Amino acid sequence: MKKAEEPAPKWCTPEGSPIACTEKNKVMAENLEEIKGYLQDAIDDAVLMGCSEASFREAYLDLIRNLHSQYPEQKARRGEENDKDL
Repeated sequence: MKKAEEPAPKWCTPEGSPIACTEKNKVMAENLEEIKGYLQDAIDDAVLMGCSEASFREAYLDLIRNLHSQYPEQKARRGEENDKDL
């Protein structure tokens, strides 16, 4: 039986409004799917090599918690409505 697909995350601006640009949402979805594949491979490798899923999750959640962008967050500019036309 096939697993039900999880709903797509709602990507938001620093101000909390949703990202409305279709292309931006498409790129974010593709990135998420690619990372999901890498993580699935990594957790399978870890378990096959004798690691617990719990220790894998702890290490990778720690990695995410300590990951920060090299760029400042983009604030909405006057007259822009979240790049809807892109």
